[in-house]
Amino acid sequence: MDGERASTPVASRRRLLQSVAGAGVASLAGCSLLEREGDGTATTIEDDRALELAERFAPRVSFDRYEKWFPTDPRSYESEQDGETVVDGFDAFDGYTKRFEEAGEPPEPTVFYHAVEYEESPLAVVQFWFYSVFDQFTTNFHWHDWELLQVFVDTDSGDPQLFVASAHSRKVPNNEHLDPQVRPRILAELGSHSSTVSLNERPESFQRLPVGDVAADITNRSLEGLATLADIPVAYGLPRDEGGRLPYVVPELDDEPIYEHDRLPSVDSDSLIDEDLTIRSFAELSSPPSLPARERGLAMDYAGTDDGTADVKYDLQPTTAVEHISAFTGPQLSFEFAIPQFAEDAFASHITTSGVPWQQTRYDDPAADISEPAHRATLADRYDAIGQPSPINSVVAAVSRTVSSDDAPDGQGVTTESTSAENIALLESEPEAVPTFRGIAMVQDVPAGDHRLTVNGAGFEPHSESVTVTDDATPTAAGVEGEIPLVANEDAVKLQVDAEGTDATLSRLAVEDDFGGRLYDAPMDGRDAVYVHRGGAYTTEVRDTDDAVGAFRVRPDGGEQPMTIEKPDTGKASLASFLGDISRETAADVKTAADDDDDTENGKANAIDGLVNALEAVADSADRAAERAAAGDRGNADKALQAITDSLERASERLSEARESLPGPVGDAAGRRLDQANQRAEQALDADKL
Repeated sequence: MDGERASTPVASRRRLLQSVAGAGVASLAGCSLLEREGDGTATTIEDDRALELAERFAPRVSFDRYEKWFPTDPRSYESEQDGETVVDGFDAFDGYTKRFEEAGEPPEPTVFYHAVEYEESPLAVVQFWFYSVFDQFTTNFHWHDWELLQVFVDTDSGDPQLFVASAHSRKVPNNEHLDPQVRPRILAELGSHSSTVSLNERPESFQRLPVGDVAADITNRSLEGLATLADIPVAYGLPRDEGGRLPYVVPELDDEPIYEHDRLPSVDSDSLIDEDLTIRSFAELSSPPSLPARERGLAMDYAGTDDGTADVKYDLQPTTAVEHISAFTGPQLSFEFAIPQFAEDAFASHITTSGVPWQQTRYDDPAADISEPAHRATLADRYDAIGQPSPINSVVAAVSRTVSSDDAPDGQGVTTESTSAENIALLESEPEAVPTFRGIAMVQDVPAGDHRLTVNGAGFEPHSESVTVTDDATPTAAGVEGEIPLVANEDAVKLQVDAEGTDATLSRLAVEDDFGGRLYDAPMDGRDAVYVHRGGAYTTEVRDTDDAVGAFRVRPDGGEQPMTIEKPDTGKASLASFLGDISRETAADVKTAADDDDDTENGKANAIDGLVNALEAVADSADRAAERAAAGDRGNADKALQAITDSLERASERLSEARESLPGPVGDAAGRRLDQANQRAEQALDADKL
């Protein structure tokens, strides 16, 4: 099969992809009607049979132009410690770097293989393990790096059934392809070496979706049911090849750049990922960086193939040759991950380390690494040895960027847009931070219960919220309807909500912009903090454990920073006070717009005066309602609130008359605020709590 595409037409492969992609949300949740069954026993395939499988499916691997650490043989760096054979991180990193610089080419290019077959089944699996001496990435960096490609093959027909290429962690879906028609081709991500398959007519790029006659490289299903996440096949992919940008971070040890360590004499700053792609910290940037797209670099292929286009040929070795190594060691590395808190933001260090392949479950049961439930279900239908999939709990959201709205008056409204900068997601209850892909933050295989999700990125302030994951096989959508908007550092203002001393126990916090709509909505407990864009005009809403509502008006421009809402009570008094604030604010903005217009005619001036008077009448009634509610006078508070609803109706009529006299954005802002005021007036009338 080397390099040869089978005769299956492209159109039939597209139909296959469409049929696989059609099941919707269950692709993330798992097949909710199916419970995970155990897989059959797999036994090791020995010697010549294993080598034959490995040689037949040995992948071509292409790297980024800036890659530093290629698959190699760790035995060159092994040593004895306390009676065990280990590979020390300092020895491997420094030794590899020195040999690479001296030779001018990757030292000892090697790929390890391991093959198993399921008992009483024609299904076999050949695994290809790639060892690199170091991993440098944004979410993670560590000594040693083992990545995996698995080829599931039917030994009766000889046909491959499934390719599974490892993503960054088990918390992110792998890149998988059902019923592939070509020999495996792998694109390795820069620095982290996570793998995506590249199987179509564009061998040096990753194709997530079919385009024209070019088929997709993966058959993972899409997530449907959430408008912000629809139609994106769920797998990590290759961000810099898909238009996304994910900056790399300089690894530090003991608060110093790793290349300054005295045990790494051969390593300097040039030994790491190129500085054009690298930052020192997320917080040092005022906005997300612009980074170069992926560029093709070195390509490696098995020495036994006839393909003459590879730059380097690698050797195939059985994993048994390295199974005597008991550990891959090195001091813990970390990166700082900001988590917003009420006062000073906290920083948490989260990192993972590379496991030893032969100590992992998937080494003996390869099907344990299938992350797409539809693929497992298909193999389970074909082979009794493979168990049906179980539900998988997942947390998902589309990450966007908050920017000033062109439709709003200056400093009075925002909107959200997609961002080409990929970001980082972390569940604080989990040990692994994961990168976004195509702007999607996803953490899978999450235990049921309460968690705190934080999303961070270079040049952005962090977003953090509580999420509750259930065992009902439905993905948990974080953010607002599955969208989390981040704010660039240069535009961000911290909004603090201090519930200390509040009569009620607050349970939920929401922030809504006049033009951008609801941007934050999550449970709260005590004090909380949210980053908002300084160009917005916001309604902050709180709810208590009795579901009573309170609302507060927030305008960041020119005000004290950070902004703090103290003792945010709920009930009629709170909502009435809000009505007074938003009405006066709107009246002031309308008057300012009119004063700035030197050509205002008498008729137009009268229309504007009528609108201002109506808004001020709302504010006066709101003041009376708030005073009476605070005094415990329910009856008169409701009378004042009823008067507000009448005044709001008159204000809407006056706005219609004044529209032609106002700049379009000012009129639109007034209309949106009147809608907000009507909503809060109805809530105030309906409220049981004073």
